[in-house]
Amino acid sequence: MTFSPAAALRSALVSPVLLRERLRSGVVYNPLSADMARNPYPHYAALRARDPVHRSLLVNGWVFTRHADIDAILRDHRHFSNDPRQGTLSARQQRRLPASEEFTLIFLDPPDHTRLRALVNKAFARNAIAAIESRIRTILGSLLDDIADPSGFDLMTAIAQPLPVIVVAEMLGVPAEDRDRFKIWSARRARLLEPTIGRRERRLGAAAMIAFDAYFREIIAERRKTPRGDIVSALAQVEEDGERLNEREMLNMLRLLLIAGNETTTNLIGNGILALLRNPDQLQRLRDDPTLIPGAVEELLRFDSPVQANFRHVLADCTINDIPLQRRDNLLLLLGSANRDPDAFEDPDRLDVGRGSSSHLSLGRGIHHCLGAGLARLEGRLVLEMLLERFASIRLLDDRTRFRTGIVFRGLHSLPLCCTPA
Repeated sequence: MTFSPAAALRSALVSPVLLRERLRSGVVYNPLSADMARNPYPHYAALRARDPVHRSLLVNGWVFTRHADIDAILRDHRHFSNDPRQGTLSARQQRRLPASEEFTLIFLDPPDHTRLRALVNKAFARNAIAAIESRIRTILGSLLDDIADPSGFDLMTAIAQPLPVIVVAEMLGVPAEDRDRFKIWSARRARLLEPTIGRRERRLGAAAMIAFDAYFREIIAERRKTPRGDIVSALAQVEEDGERLNEREMLNMLRLLLIAGNETTTNLIGNGILALLRNPDQLQRLRDDPTLIPGAVEELLRFDSPVQANFRHVLADCTINDIPLQRRDNLLLLLGSANRDPDAFEDPDRLDVGRGSSSHLSLGRGIHHCLGAGLARLEGRLVLEMLLERFASIRLLDDRTRFRTGIVFRGLHSLPLCCTPA
């Protein structure tokens, strides 16, 4: 591993903070540790058992780990805000905030959120997503055809990363020759949601958004004059109670779609296939009974969530399940922990593709339920169906998998596979 002075400095600064945390509660939350990146679930279990509402000095707020608590907070937008300006921020955090006019839906509260969500929901209605299933099958088939050697390839670079990017790019009307730029913008935009990234990644993310905005300003202007069958045209023309999106709101919405349509699905595919390969009996169940696949997607979302955490900020003094919270408290909601809570799921550390209806929190709850949820589910289902159709056997080439470090997203760097064609 390459030595990183910045990482070493962060570790040295964090250690005394975590020591005080452990002395106070007997447990710590350290999202920067390599062990947490490899497998956060034993750490979550320790937090739930010893200090389920944990005061974290590193996060500068409360860390919630139980399903019931997190579910209640996600549903209650009257007491808990998505707007970081409603929390207690350090001077450094305040400097990192985007301008208020650049806030996307995920950082907005009603009434702004209500108006914008109503406008964009029409472009992501269930029938609109279902209508592109055949096109997604075609794209996925081409990606599978492009695998030069099925006996040794990386699922992340061959399927999990390009598929969502191509699908969303086409939905937005991005020409094929511009997909590579779109992919870079998507990856760098997603990293901006991670509070632990360094200055270089933050600069790259900011530059990507400037380039993204410049690119789509021309497209927005063109679609307002001459609509096509893409989401940009739909957003440019959509109207609700006389309200329409202005250019800045359009750009913010398109920025959000980079994440809603890409990062979650990429991580679902990678984490999900890895989980099945580590539980070959469950993979065989899907081969024997493909009707289990839609439910399996929900179980994979629960078992190793693509989105591990959400943030909220307390709008007024209140209590959650007898836990007192004060105005401007920062809350970190560990969705990955909630999805493994034994009070909510029987034998939660066991992968069960036939588990049935699931109350997992991987795609959120309430008014901020994931905008791209339907698209992620569809792509996840099609990947499972077509991989099992295409390959008689699938196995890991190397089980020493490496996850990216972060608080919000959980995803693999690579997933090397050896497959035998059917």
